[in-house]
Amino acid sequence: MNQPSTPPQGLSYRDAGVDIEAGDALVERIKPFARRTMRPEVLEGIGGFGALVEIGKRFREPVLVSGTDGVGTKLRLAFECQGHATVGIDLVAMSVNDILVQGAEPLFFLDYFACGKLDVDTAATVIQGIALGCEQAGCALIGGETAEMPDMYPAGEYDLAGFAVGVAEKAELITGRSIAAGDCVLGIASSGLHSNGYSLVRRIVARAGAELSAPFQGDPAGRSLAQLLLEPTRIYVKPVLELMRAVPVKGLAHITGGGLTENVPRVLPAGLTADLERARWTRPPVFDWLQQAGGVDDAEMHRVFNCGIGMVVVLDPAHAAAARALLARHGMDSWDIGAIRASAPGEAPTVVR
Repeated sequence: MNQPSTPPQGLSYRDAGVDIEAGDALVERIKPFARRTMRPEVLEGIGGFGALVEIGKRFREPVLVSGTDGVGTKLRLAFECQGHATVGIDLVAMSVNDILVQGAEPLFFLDYFACGKLDVDTAATVIQGIALGCEQAGCALIGGETAEMPDMYPAGEYDLAGFAVGVAEKAELITGRSIAAGDCVLGIASSGLHSNGYSLVRRIVARAGAELSAPFQGDPAGRSLAQLLLEPTRIYVKPVLELMRAVPVKGLAHITGGGLTENVPRVLPAGLTADLERARWTRPPVFDWLQQAGGVDDAEMHRVFNCGIGMVVVLDPAHAAAARALLARHGMDSWDIGAIRASAPGEAPTVVR
């Protein structure tokens, strides 16, 4: 007679690779970071099933503006260099800068952090960067999701996504419709590459056999190539919101994927071209190195990278000097990089020469 087999030992979620206690510990670690980002509109913060935010009574016809983005393959460089402290700022910047260009003030931000096995220290470092980015943008970090998914991600790797919601007065939305020939194009300096083009960047670094940890020649601060490539995306929210209150801004373009030649046209009415002159602004040396080491032609550089211009402002030339002075008070370099004119037949809506 067959004897009954011994029942297998019971399994737990931890045996399957998910550590609930680690997730709880992470939530406790990040609560102080999130508290520093709170706004008066937030009614409930981290901890509930959902966070509650009211729209301020100062808006007569409020319009909600939302955006979502990630950090892309810049994360692979962060993994290689153990540079987790700034990618959270990148995550916030990519979404809040996008909604800013429509005239929106960011209200709140949520993040999604996914990994194979949760390392509380690494995740807390990343989310602390997210909170810092929210502080820079003046928006509240009200929640998010930490997903521990065994076998989905290699050890030490993770993915990030972010979601920003802002509000604008309907009558004050920036649409670009009032842009006309003769308007001035101001370029506001980027902090570096921001978070676009890193698949090409990593290919160039590999082809050149570059040492990421070595000091980068030409950098006055003596930073390494890795530090330059991981420099976090600049957040333009507070200076540009002040600029919009000070002068009539006709159009804004966040220079992300697609570079100068594909992002500026997104705000231009049909029949107009932004004529930009490369000699009018200072391009950081890291872009020169990438172009030379990768043999990248000018058109591709302007289509992939921001080339030193992270945000473009279109306004009447009469307001250009005041705009530049305001930005300078915020420590941001800006240049008159070109003008709007009528397009020639078959001409691209943005040219860089």
